[in-house]
Amino acid sequence: MTITVILKTRFQHPRRLSLKILLLTCATEELEAEKVRYLGEKLPPLQLIGSNMNDLQKICEQIHEKIEKVDEERYNCEAKVVKNYRDIDELKLKIQDLEGKFKKPALRKVRVSADEMLKALFGSKTKGSMDLRSNLKSVKKEDIKQEKELTMEVGDLHKNVEAMSGIEGRKKMFNT
Repeated sequence: MTITVILKTRFQHPRRLSLKILLLTCATEELEAEKVRYLGEKLPPLQLIGSNMNDLQKICEQIHEKIEKVDEERYNCEAKVVKNYRDIDELKLKIQDLEGKFKKPALRKVRVSADEMLKALFGSKTKGSMDLRSNLKSVKKEDIKQEKELTMEVGDLHKNVEAMSGIEGRKKMFNT
C-alpha cells in the first residue's frame, strides 16, 4: 500500500478538486485490498466441513486466544499513543516556558470603591462603610523638620569615616 501524495490544502479549482477526489478513492481501494491481503495472511479460512465437536471446540479456543492477543496489542498500542500525546504536550509546554512567549491578557480598568472592594473580599460580613483615610497616619510639619535636623547632624558618612580613620581618629574616639 503506497500513497505517494497526501493533499492537505484547499483546492479552489474544480480540476484540482476532482484530482483530489480521484486520489482519495484510489487510496481507499488500495486500503481495502491491503486489508483483505493482511487478513488472508493472519487468519486463514476455516475448514469446518467434516469436523467433529472436539475439533470445533479447539478451533474456537484458538480463535479466542488470537482475539485476546490482538486485544492486548491494540490496548498496548493505544496506551503508547496516549502516552506519546501527553509527552508531546509536556514538551510543547516546556518549549513555551523556555521561549517565554506568553501572551499577557489585556487588563481592563475597573473603578471600585473601598466599600465595594471590602464586600468583594469579605462578603456581606463587613459592618457599614469604612473610611480608609481616617486610618492613615497624620504627619505634622514639626516631625518633618526634626527628621531633617537629625540627618544634617549625621552628615556625610564618608567624611565621618575618613575623620575617624588612622591614629588620629582612634585618639579622638579614645578621648571622647
